[in-house]
Amino acid sequence: MNKSIFNAEMALDMSEIGSDEHNERECPLLLDYYDYTVILTYLGMLSAFMGILMSVNSNFKTALICLMFTGFCDMFDGAVASTKTRTKSEKRFGIQIDSLSDLISFGVLPGVFVYMFAGKTVFSGMIAAVYTLFALIRLSYFNVREEERQSKTDERRSEYLGVPVTTVALVLPVLYLLFLAGIIKNIVLLPAMLMLLGICFITTIKVKKPHTIGKIMMIAHSFEKPSLSGK
Repeated sequence: MNKSIFNAEMALDMSEIGSDEHNERECPLLLDYYDYTVILTYLGMLSAFMGILMSVNSNFKTALICLMFTGFCDMFDGAVASTKTRTKSEKRFGIQIDSLSDLISFGVLPGVFVYMFAGKTVFSGMIAAVYTLFALIRLSYFNVREEERQSKTDERRSEYLGVPVTTVALVLPVLYLLFLAGIIKNIVLLPAMLMLLGICFITTIKVKKPHTIGKIMMIAHSFEKPSLSGK
């Protein structure tokens, strides 16, 4: 008798869990949380993957354009997400998918770019690997802290601990242009600067998060740089 009651209760609990998951998803046939808040994240990741392919094929100009477009998507995906009232699971999914995308976009892509651009040397390969590791550590740490923060408040983040990985979307194109202009004469400086940036990812420096106006000014300033030319 007791066993029958226990089995009935377990069946009821499982049906409730399944019902909750079904209600949170608009399309229960596929794994995902289907809403517009993650579209920019997906576009950014696809652009980053194309940038990796361009880097492997030594099309460095196009690779940097992909990187900057990915950075643009990342700048505003949080603002888009804040326009929708999301469930707890949707918020957690957003945190995870954003960081996983960032690892590809601002970890793997810059690492592969610098490795290829610096002549595929052992030194540049080691730098690229360690840089990607630093990006991974930072993003994993951010996920833990962000879930803790969102469990306590719905307010938007005002500052970051450590330099955000998205910074590379502005720094790397500038370094590339400085090299083309002859200001950076030794190509070894690019892997060295990438390593320095990677170290900044995992420091405890507090960086104020730019608001929308600040983001627009950063984008406008990037267009004032000399146009990318050549490979």
